Amino acid sequence: MDHLRYAGLPFERQRDILVEIVRGEPIVHDVLRAARDFGLPQWRIVAGVIYNTVWNVLTGRPSGHGVKDIDLFYFDDADLSWEAEDHVIKRGHDAFAGTALPVEIRNQARVHLWFPEKFGEDYAPLKDCDESIARFSSKTHAVGIRLEADGTIDICAPFGLDDIFSFMVVPNRVLYNEPGYNEKVRRALQCWPELTVEPW
Repeated sequence: MDHLRYAGLPFERQRDILVEIVRGEPIVHDVLRAARDFGLPQWRIVAGVIYNTVWNVLTGRPSGHGVKDIDLFYFDDADLSWEAEDHVIKRGHDAFAGTALPVEIRNQARVHLWFPEKFGEDYAPLKDCDESIARFSSKTHAVGIRLEADGTIDICAPFGLDDIFSFMVVPNRVLYNEPGYNEKVRRALQCWPELTVEPW
């Protein structure tokens, strides 16, 4: 199987292929529908379940191979308390009870409050959910999708999609996160040895 068959194509073509892939994979499309019904502000399904699903489809691996959970981001700066986010997380237990994998819900408006303690580096407050995607430790991982009310799929990919379709893992050095990047690389290579990795 030619897993690199979509590498190097224009962004618009790769976007269409990504949409086709996620529509055909219940593991992704079911959670998109559930997230749309859940109705969080500025929500997106992000990162692993998206690019991992692409790699699985293009290498003929089973649906869900290597995917631990599904990350659901949203942005609500009206209440930055942990209690408000925790309330959303608890409501999500019922809303996503029928999905194939656990759904991890996180309010991106709160990241600057806990990031320095966890990672030892300052983190400027975000203006919106999409800005957080541009700060991921890998440009390859920086992708988010949302199912709109009209059924279209909106894609946020600040660094494009070619790294995903080229099976390249490329660091994003906007923040220092070499340990996190290296750990993601180590795990990814165990699941998809076809990957080429750019060192931090």
